[in-house]
Amino acid sequence: MRAIEIKTPGGPEVLVATERETPALKPGEVLIRVAAAGINRPDVLQRQGHYPVPPGASDLPGLEVAGTIIEGDCGDSGLAHGDRVCALVQGGGYAEFCAAPIGQCLPVPKGLSDVEAASLPETFFTVWSNVFDRGQLKGDETLLVQGGSSGIGVTAIQIAKALGHTVFATAGSADKVKACETLGAAKGINYRSEDFVAVVREATAGRGVDVILDMVAGKYVPREIECLADDGRLLLIALLGGAKAEVDLAQVLRRRLSISGSTLRPRSVAFKSAIAARLKATVWPLIESGAIKPVIFRTFALADARSAHALMESGEHIGKIVLTL
Repeated sequence: MRAIEIKTPGGPEVLVATERETPALKPGEVLIRVAAAGINRPDVLQRQGHYPVPPGASDLPGLEVAGTIIEGDCGDSGLAHGDRVCALVQGGGYAEFCAAPIGQCLPVPKGLSDVEAASLPETFFTVWSNVFDRGQLKGDETLLVQGGSSGIGVTAIQIAKALGHTVFATAGSADKVKACETLGAAKGINYRSEDFVAVVREATAGRGVDVILDMVAGKYVPREIECLADDGRLLLIALLGGAKAEVDLAQVLRRRLSISGSTLRPRSVAFKSAIAARLKATVWPLIESGAIKPVIFRTFALADARSAHALMESGEHIGKIVLTL
């Protein structure tokens, strides 16, 4: 099969077209003929040598795909050979064929193309696992999303808004701020020209937000603590701003704050399958109704994966970048 591999850690130029054997299936897996594969920040980190491949996973990049099941045991999933699906995988997405645990496969939502479906799994699994499972966003609680125009950001804004929550989001330009508000954020905040702490506290009459989804960390953490409401939860999912922060633990104690971190890729099939089930029950109907829509910035042919990575690293995109086969 055709595939894209990482020859050695480095820039986009180390992504090289190759020929590989079609993946052998493990028990509980199906083989997907890939029509499209999403690009995600962990792919870039893996290419740079900063994100080790979990034991037993494919060394090929790519954590989400959409296509057709052609082989394997579908079990009692309700899926069958010939069905169009999207899937979260541990690696191997940049290829013509990809093995996926059946529990991590979801039917392509009605009305969506393969490109749109391929943009869903990594960000939707991540947002649901953090904001709603770990963060327990509920009722009339509010959410602040750092990096609101990213793939994670546009997903978090739309899901939280569709479920009735007020959302605030930061972004790095006027166009990106506008995009966040168009997607449902009550207030977009330009972090280059505005203090998100001051904006959030003013917008919430000094109360702060209940949950923050943060991929920046570093110096953002003490500022985020300032704009959390009592009993607030800070959810760290990446460290783009650095791995160290100076935190006022007295505030954490006095105001009963929680700081949580997680990575999804190493988690078990059972863990991810449980997220898939919750997404199918709660979020897939919202996609099919049009309340949540995939945001595709640009597509590239598989052979042009280098250009896709260069665009991802430029930060110029709003939403998702997808490879097509």
